[in-house]
Amino acid sequence: MSSPFISAFKTPDLRKKLLFTVAMVAVYRLGATMPSPGVSYTNVQKCIERVHASDTTGVFMLLDLFSGGALLQLSVFALGIMPYITASIILQLLTVVIPRLEQLRKEGQAGQAKITQYTRYLTLGLAILQSSAFVALARSGQLFNNQCPEYPIVPSTSLPMWVTVGALVVTMTAGTGVVMWLGELITDRGIGNGMSVLIFTSIAARLPAEGRQIWQNSPYKFFAVLAIGVIVIAFVVFLEQAQRRVPVQYAKRMIGRRMYGGTSTYIPLKVNQAGVIPVIFASSLLYLPQLIIQLMGEKATNNSVLVWIDRHFVQQGAMNGPYYVGTYFLLIIFFTYFYVSITFNPTEVADNMKKYGGFVPGIRPGKPTAEYLDFILSRITLPGAIYLGIIAVLPNLFIGFVGGNLQNFPFGGTAVLIMVGVGLETVKQIESQLMQRNYEGFLR
Repeated sequence: MSSPFISAFKTPDLRKKLLFTVAMVAVYRLGATMPSPGVSYTNVQKCIERVHASDTTGVFMLLDLFSGGALLQLSVFALGIMPYITASIILQLLTVVIPRLEQLRKEGQAGQAKITQYTRYLTLGLAILQSSAFVALARSGQLFNNQCPEYPIVPSTSLPMWVTVGALVVTMTAGTGVVMWLGELITDRGIGNGMSVLIFTSIAARLPAEGRQIWQNSPYKFFAVLAIGVIVIAFVVFLEQAQRRVPVQYAKRMIGRRMYGGTSTYIPLKVNQAGVIPVIFASSLLYLPQLIIQLMGEKATNNSVLVWIDRHFVQQGAMNGPYYVGTYFLLIIFFTYFYVSITFNPTEVADNMKKYGGFVPGIRPGKPTAEYLDFILSRITLPGAIYLGIIAVLPNLFIGFVGGNLQNFPFGGTAVLIMVGVGLETVKQIESQLMQRNYEGFLR
């Protein structure tokens, strides 16, 4: 395993890309730990310790996971890459309903550049909204579930409060812009997809702290979690690589004096065609009840429906209850089918194949091919959705085992899906560049 790394660093251009990626990741982690102006770093650390000691799971734990712990600290890069991810998902969904965006997507590189520009603008707009909301929650104490009112996150100063709040919003929004820029730099001049690498870095930065908490709880549980983690990672790698290859044959065509076509290829339909997006959708939707309960305050105790929601979806211990786990699992299955249906269009794929003289052996081109692809996709989406649901609910099932805190189980849910997926794609990219130089690659 060491020889491919040595070969990679011996290649001058590949070595530059690797070192550049490491440098950008270091800058990102520096900004994630640098406190924003007006925030009391000491009070923030005391509040974080109290929340971890009480084993409560806040409404923003998922976002804090993606930011590498920067969100609860209100650092310069507190929002992390989440505004960009949200903007990308919104633009991808709007492509289905807005003809102009669909036309841009079909225009190739020029259209994609325009959509990327729209994504940047939407990212900055979402960053302004999210930073304003988080600063307001920090001032009211709800960012830490009102557990440390004696430690104000944004203490009063001689300056007017609107000046301090404005500086925080501007700093966090600018930090989001810098994070977006770092991700694009890694994509252009480094290794792997820049945004994915930054998310991978944020999640990996949380693993040592989570492992230390499990070790302090029980060394035996620590080794048990490691063993479970190895099994889960192996299972995820196997399913992430699984695909159904639909054979495609291209007929021979004479264009001028040259003959084209006559080749055989395949359409790779992955078992997990939707990636981690359904888990993010389902997690975000299940955080809404807790947010509503927090906003309602004492009024929620007078409503029987809100009391039932609070008991089964919000209160401590509810996340490993049957109502929460079952709803989470069903939402993931629903969003998997929904996302696959809007990202993979069998009719469009069949029309493109027919345009270039391609056909599936034994299936007529056109509508029969589209129906055949839709049939295969519906068959393999079900196991993919069940797989996503099982991986996502693992932390909920292990809440009591690891000590009561959902975030203390690092080998389940979005964390392992993102880390394994990004790791595989990055290794494949390095492998392809090594194979171009006749070196032995990572994958055997």
